[in-house]
Amino acid sequence: MMQIKAWPIVCRHLDAMWKPILNAPFGRDLELAVLDEDGVHALVFPCRRVGEGWKNVATGARVDIRPTHWRDWAMERTLNDDDGLQPGR
Repeated sequence: MMQIKAWPIVCRHLDAMWKPILNAPFGRDLELAVLDEDGVHALVFPCRRVGEGWKNVATGARVDIRPTHWRDWAMERTLNDDDGLQPGR
C-alpha cells in the first residue's frame, strides 16, 4: 500500500458535517461555504462571525459573502508549523 503525504490544507476533516449558517457561533474560527446545486464552495481561509458579518481571521478584513453553511476550522497545522515548508515554495 502506498501512502501519500497530502498538504494540511487539503486534509481537513472531510467527513465533518456542514451546519446551517443561522446557528454559526461568534468568537470561533470557522470554515464558511455556499452549498448549492453545483456543490460545495468553501473559503480557503478561516473566518470569524462579527456583528452583522464576517472577517478574515488572518487579515482582519471584512469578508463580503453570504455563506449558507459553516463548520469549525479544522486545519491542525499551517504550512509554517514544524515541517520546514514556507508558503510560496
